[in-house]
Amino acid sequence: MASSNPFASILKTLEKPGGGEFGKYYSLPALGDPRIDRLPYSIRILLESAIRNCDEFQVKAKDVEKIIDWENSSPKQVEIPFKPARVLLQDFTGVPAVVDLACMRDAMNKLGGDSNKINPLVPVDLVIDHSVQVDVAGSENAVQANMELEFQRNKERFGFLKWGSNAFHNMLVVPPGSGIVHQVNLEYLGRVVFNTEGILYPDSVVGTDSHTTMIDGLGVAGWGVGGIEAEAAMLGQPMSMVLPGVVGFKLSGKLRDGVTATDLVLTVTQMLRKHGVVGKFVEFYGEGMGELSLADRATIANMSPEYGATMGFFPVDHITLQYLKLTGRSDETVSMIESYLRANNMFVDYSQPQVEKVYSSYLELNLKDVEPCVSGPKRPHDRVPLKEMKADWHSCLDNKVGFKGFAIPKESQSKVVEFSHHGTPAQLRHGDVVIAAITSCTNTSNPSVMLGAALVAKKACELGLEVKPWIKTSLAPGSGVVTKYLEKSGLQKYLNQLGFHIVGYGCTTCIGNSGDLNESVASAISENDIVAAAVLSGNRNFEGRVHPLTRANYLASPPLVVAYALAGTVDIDFEKEPIGVGKDGKQIFFRDIWPSTEEVANVVQSSVLPAMFKATYEAITQGNPMWNQLSVPSSTLYTWDPKSTYIHDPPYFKTMTMSPPGPHGVKDAYCLLNFGDSITTDHISPAGSIHKDSPAARYLMERGVDRRDFNSYGSRRGNDEIMARGTFANIRIVNKLLKGEVGPKTLHSPSGEKLSVFDAAMRHKSEGQDTIILAGAEYGSGSSRDWAAKGPMLLV
Repeated sequence: MASSNPFASILKTLEKPGGGEFGKYYSLPALGDPRIDRLPYSIRILLESAIRNCDEFQVKAKDVEKIIDWENSSPKQVEIPFKPARVLLQDFTGVPAVVDLACMRDAMNKLGGDSNKINPLVPVDLVIDHSVQVDVAGSENAVQANMELEFQRNKERFGFLKWGSNAFHNMLVVPPGSGIVHQVNLEYLGRVVFNTEGILYPDSVVGTDSHTTMIDGLGVAGWGVGGIEAEAAMLGQPMSMVLPGVVGFKLSGKLRDGVTATDLVLTVTQMLRKHGVVGKFVEFYGEGMGELSLADRATIANMSPEYGATMGFFPVDHITLQYLKLTGRSDETVSMIESYLRANNMFVDYSQPQVEKVYSSYLELNLKDVEPCVSGPKRPHDRVPLKEMKADWHSCLDNKVGFKGFAIPKESQSKVVEFSHHGTPAQLRHGDVVIAAITSCTNTSNPSVMLGAALVAKKACELGLEVKPWIKTSLAPGSGVVTKYLEKSGLQKYLNQLGFHIVGYGCTTCIGNSGDLNESVASAISENDIVAAAVLSGNRNFEGRVHPLTRANYLASPPLVVAYALAGTVDIDFEKEPIGVGKDGKQIFFRDIWPSTEEVANVVQSSVLPAMFKATYEAITQGNPMWNQLSVPSSTLYTWDPKSTYIHDPPYFKTMTMSPPGPHGVKDAYCLLNFGDSITTDHISPAGSIHKDSPAARYLMERGVDRRDFNSYGSRRGNDEIMARGTFANIRIVNKLLKGEVGPKTLHSPSGEKLSVFDAAMRHKSEGQDTIILAGAEYGSGSSRDWAAKGPMLLV
């Protein structure tokens, strides 16, 4: 049973600078333990949480001691409980979480309990951001057109989430069209310090999207978890976690002129991937911190999943406080944050001598050594320096099929495919760009790279360069603030001129919501086996994720996305070859359109203003007309519609009892699938488009859903029937049982018949046979995705 907090004696009062008090807090200095001064800042957040929540039941005094003794206990892989301050959801993962909560209420009701007790016990922030498909691009009306299509497709899901926001306490839903969850979290939702009923404590968050780590750039400890873990955290259960090692990453120097934060994060990702940081925290420190804006830090923190760390943490300092003021947090709030963190030794003041922290291991990077680069063609940590890109591309064409290879025969590498695009003759070659997207939370929250892209567009337009009309260009800002500063700068018109019209506010190309390519382009690619390319300012480029027809996918900064769109190919040496020919017939090179760091800084300084953030986020809670017109029931128990293809009552709780069943053995099992290494959650449970010949497509068509209304797997995560059929449905998955054939098929044993994975699994089930899946290293890496656990469970 829970008891009173044994650390009540260190509960102190925090005085306001001008008199009065902010509230009370659990004081780490009051413990008088010298070991705390040597702890990494990220570990201090775990320590404070354990002390504040210590009840000798869920969290015990011995857990507190483990954390204080981190230097000695962390190498022993000890477990600790952690209770985050809040939970963050986006709609793809939020829908199944709310489905599960609704099912729990049903189950509690059937068992005779009080179903209304099923409520989140910590604040839950749910941002609807993953539903924007780039159906309409290259038009000034794209935002409204895509929003209308978004509501047509997703009205049922949106209505369900709106019901949830009313039916459950402690749940805030940010309506669609507001922005990308992680940018909204950074600019608006992140508290940094909570003040709840007079108790002050650090903000911390677990989210059902792996890029929740972006908030680490604000000094808020946050990381991605699966939906099941998030639901437990919502209901007040502590997370059991291994006390992590912490890699100290020292930054020095300053980025060279023209080098972007994206170049930096791709370099950091490669370094940390090589070092090995899975299951660890990374904490950044050093004199170079003063050279990084908060947005630059958030860019690095965002890609923690790509370098494999639980989080990439930037402790709060004066740059954090400046950002909080820029984004419209009140002076009173910022004063409270600074006062609390200073009092609890969680604030970094670089004007003071620094106490040396102890880290598990160390890395160092001089920022001047970072050079322009991209990553790809199939993994985010396969960095390619820009000057080596052409040679690397030709190696990829030559190499056998793999992460860095397409195995295109030499005689076919220079093939030219002629086709007609809206009556105009056109050509496609290997490496030609067919998608160029400025997208993703990683970069759209960073004014320097967004305005840098706009400056590239301006210079290109003034020189007379154009983007080929068959390249699908798009701009999807992470919040309305981006639109405001692009318009204020006067640069949006140049992006529009090159086809980078705003298509919506949310996750698009990076999550697989690329929309269809023009039919003529799609046919030219598929009928001629062209290795077409996508260039995007995203964080993920795993096979089959961005678009089924782009086998080469490169991550790049927004300015580089524009440059590659203008060049029309990734098969180019930007140092030696022209990007195109200007209006005067003169060759235009990369250096002619690339802005200096000073140019970018001047535009950022004059265009990004606090009033923009205030105006954007004051409007966000008011919703939009389509959202506000959604009518939802007021009942606390959900009425399931058996005909729905979006929201379905899943089987997990049907046989629930008050005591959980024990484990069961597996006997005489058949092998359903046999995989190699690096099977990611995108392979296991894809989020992108539903292929027309898949079991999920068959299920939808049998229920009268037209192909154009299939939507994506991510949007249908509230329906277990579709998600079971979509498990292992990635079109690029390699199953060794098929001996080299690529695709979501397997061999049924013992018949030897080739079937879809779902159909084979169901046949085994109908015959009462157990099945197993064999997989190598890094199985399940990638996005934190509960359907990567639920889906296989429903199959085997």
